[in-house]
Amino acid sequence: MIKNKKFMEFLESYDIIIPVPISKTRMKNRGYNQSSLIAREIVTLYNKSIQKNKLKIEQNCLYKNKNTIEQSKLNKEQRINNVQGVYMIKNKQILTNKRILLVDDIFTTGSTIKQCSQMIKKAKPATIGVLTIARDFINKRKE
Repeated sequence: MIKNKKFMEFLESYDIIIPVPISKTRMKNRGYNQSSLIAREIVTLYNKSIQKNKLKIEQNCLYKNKNTIEQSKLNKEQRINNVQGVYMIKNKQILTNKRILLVDDIFTTGSTIKQCSQMIKKAKPATIGVLTIARDFINKRKE
């Protein structure tokens, strides 16, 4: 992605990347947050390519306050309900008037991104963009 000129131009319009957080329990069990790994790599490679530390990663503002069922195991309606009220914001001043890029690994229903964006909006950023690496489609089935 870093070798793609359009992607690099896209990154130029942001100050801070925020990876979608996972709960402390999931982090302890898994040992890593894939959204955080993606975000860190993007920041490192971008800053190296422009030879500045323009783009920052921020992991101390958005957090997940409880462990939930993995979204991949749920249908669309369950996913929406599963993320209600689980993301919180702190250290708002870090994000105020900043151009924020929210990074998640997979976009399915948009429930996670929507909840995270609503929390980030409380900090009054200049803008919020979204970057996901993959798009997943839930099979349409009668339930």
